[in-house]
Amino acid sequence: MEIAQRSLTVATRGRGTTEITRQVAEAVAEAGLHTGLCHAFCHHTSASLTLTENADPSVRADLEQFMARTVPDGDPHYQHDMEGPDDMPAHIRSVLTGSGLTVPITRGRLGLGTWQGLYLWEHRSAGHRRSITVTCLGSREG
Repeated sequence: MEIAQRSLTVATRGRGTTEITRQVAEAVAEAGLHTGLCHAFCHHTSASLTLTENADPSVRADLEQFMARTVPDGDPHYQHDMEGPDDMPAHIRSVLTGSGLTVPITRGRLGLGTWQGLYLWEHRSAGHRRSITVTCLGSREG
């Protein structure tokens, strides 16, 4: 069993998704594993990782609109607002969507479905630099 780990830094433009499929796939290729698991972990409490459709951007726009309706900025019920009206909503959105993803490594590549992509989902209004750790675990033999 082999393990490889790589850190990624992703700059976001503010609320919305940034595709990271290529960067994670590069980490898998560098690991040189034939079969195993690739785990990506976001080191932030106001951004998350998601696996969703990568063919039609309206899917991600609809997800963002759903979150805006479900977890609105500035809700007076939130106590935590130290960094502004998007502070607590960003934390809630992150908890709902998750900080980690695990994808199979199959024949040396990410084992994604035809229309799947990996995304960093920024939940804050302003852009940030986000850190992600990609850990690959598996075997070099098929």
